[in-house]
Amino acid sequence: MELPKVMKALVAFSKDEYRLVEDFPVPECGDDDIIIKTEACGICAGDLKCMHGAERFWGNEKDPAWVRPPFIPGHEFLGHVVKMGKNVKGYEIGDRITADQIVPCGECKFCKSGRYWMCEPHATFGFQKENNGGMAEYVRYPKTAVLHKVPKDMPLETALLIEPFACSKHCVDRAQIKSEDVVVISGAGTLGLGMITYASRLNPEKLIVLDMKDERLEKAKEFGADLVMNPGKEDVVAKVKELTGGYGCDIYIEATGHPSSVEQGLQMIRKLGRFVEFSVFGSPATIDWSIIGDGKELDVLGSHLSPYCFPYVIEHLANGDLKGDGVVSAVYSLDDWKEAFDKATGKDGDFKVAFKF
Repeated sequence: MELPKVMKALVAFSKDEYRLVEDFPVPECGDDDIIIKTEACGICAGDLKCMHGAERFWGNEKDPAWVRPPFIPGHEFLGHVVKMGKNVKGYEIGDRITADQIVPCGECKFCKSGRYWMCEPHATFGFQKENNGGMAEYVRYPKTAVLHKVPKDMPLETALLIEPFACSKHCVDRAQIKSEDVVVISGAGTLGLGMITYASRLNPEKLIVLDMKDERLEKAKEFGADLVMNPGKEDVVAKVKELTGGYGCDIYIEATGHPSSVEQGLQMIRKLGRFVEFSVFGSPATIDWSIIGDGKELDVLGSHLSPYCFPYVIEHLANGDLKGDGVVSAVYSLDDWKEAFDKATGKDGDFKVAFKF
């Protein structure tokens, strides 16, 4: 198939210049590559923080920039195969596919030991010019991309949740939830909802969800939360301790990206508890580290990306075991990207906002 020479794409030229380009070159297809026609692409909180200039992405005096402009944002995307290199096997023109955000090198010690999501070079879709993301009409999947077929009959609003919910699953897996655990998930945005619907399947003793927005807490109950609380309206630390005989929760998952949620979790969690940090922060979180060691001897774990989680999420979103109804709340044309990014802040109560092509 002969592809067009140019395409419409949102391009980040710098942290101060994001611009819709009508004649961006369509990616070339190498012998090991796949080109998809993009079907849709979600807007992640990381995309928003990057656009707003967070140092985590653009660097500072101490840390180099992680992004490499000019790049096309977007890593929550899927599409249909329109062109394949001569060495590609296992796929056909028309297949509906998506991919992990990481593009592993296959050569570093992490890749060679199966821990590809922590690949040392750490190429990712949507933040570096070598692996442009899904806010464009076409995307190139290179040889080492971790690809997954998407059922052709899966509704688009469900398919858009595959990547974020896969990240949610990995985070919950890191928490090692058992049936006797009281689990607190702080944050009921899209990723928090993915954690809630998956964690509820693990049958903890009690699943408690915190969020500052009551409409999100209502959705959390629909997705499997046993109890919801608004930290803006009640003393959630005191409430959780009261519910647990004064001890605190067994597991605290931080999914807000706000420093106050970190401090709240350290106060709320019991001695010998497990704290899982998921979020990307727009600014540093300052805490009293003595709580972690001398105070409570906590297990503090991070969670990054979605290794080995896509197959489970695709299967269980498809059969309804994982809830997804109503999460994708607004869909835009790429022409309206400014309005879409503004909507994706959640200021109007939206969970997931996406572009459709």
